[in-house]
Amino acid sequence: MSKHRAIAVANADVGFQIAPMIDVVFVIMLFFMVMAGAVKVEHELKTTLPGNVDTAKETEMPDELTISVSENGQVSLNDEAISTPQDKELVQLFQEMKRAKQNADSGKTKLLVTVQAEETARYERVVNVLDVLAQAEVTNVTFSVAEPE
Repeated sequence: MSKHRAIAVANADVGFQIAPMIDVVFVIMLFFMVMAGAVKVEHELKTTLPGNVDTAKETEMPDELTISVSENGQVSLNDEAISTPQDKELVQLFQEMKRAKQNADSGKTKLLVTVQAEETARYERVVNVLDVLAQAEVTNVTFSVAEPE
């Protein structure tokens, strides 16, 4: 009979246990109560976003020119051919740069020049262009390499 009794105890339904469930609920409630005190209050930041503002004086835009030097030595000013590849003096470029410098000085603006040379352009030709810019007293010069087409 002891064998029969052991099987009955193993098959007995213990039912829903409420005590462990109450313990879990109290632990979770305690966790949230402790964490509620650790939460920092966010303060409103007093920032202003950029927008359109009326200015008292006119904004000066610099004069910007691009000088291109191609692989064969052709020099162009703003995509217009300005000299032949054989022209070492670049007289026409000098005259244009001198005039642009005078216009920028009289308008009290900056003259920005970008020298854009192809990767395979001769270094000597780029130096010729830089010499002309130095003679014309152009000081704001940047360099760029033309992307292959």
